[in-house]
Amino acid sequence: NLLGIKDLTTEDIKAILDTAVSFKEVLQRPIKKVPSLREVTIANVFFENSTRTRLSFELAQKRLSADVINFAASSSSVKKGETLLDTVNNILAMKVDMIVMRHASVGAPHFLAKKVPCIIINAGDGTHEHPTQALLDAFTITEKLGYLKDKRICIFGDILHSRVALSNIILLRKMGALVKVCGPLTLIPKYITSLGVEVELDVDKALAWCE
Repeated sequence: NLLGIKDLTTEDIKAILDTAVSFKEVLQRPIKKVPSLREVTIANVFFENSTRTRLSFELAQKRLSADVINFAASSSSVKKGETLLDTVNNILAMKVDMIVMRHASVGAPHFLAKKVPCIIINAGDGTHEHPTQALLDAFTITEKLGYLKDKRICIFGDILHSRVALSNIILLRKMGALVKVCGPLTLIPKYITSLGVEVELDVDKALAWCE
């Protein structure tokens, strides 16, 4: 499962980023398709609206030759009172190997991982985590700066309600980056310094510090 960045080791993160390099090369080919996930069936189960994340997952899955099922709660039996577990068990009856899931409730993918016998990928749970986005950001930073260790990185804005910010902070700290957050105190979690992060309230100072 990929439920959150906090579950990954630095070796896991390095392996994922290294593997991504070879797959990026595939995108430069005339035929942008490889058989890596042939005969694997993946369900994209989105209980929360998303265009960019769902399309990104679906495109990646198809380029890896997976069979894809798309599920949107807004047009499903969830509207009639079907529970999360009911919905997923109905999907699993179709012999699905992997579920990519976005849900507004914190911990929903973790709950599901304990209940069903297939791989769960967290595509965002409430204000908790968004691990694949953090991995993508880390890949982009690594491409631009060469490595993450000791790099000075600042995250600006609404940290309190951002699952991407939390995943980024955990990943960047694991990889040895120096991290600050910048925003009004009302939008910064009270626990943030326990993650090894400094708070800067002055935007100009934060910009002068970071790379």
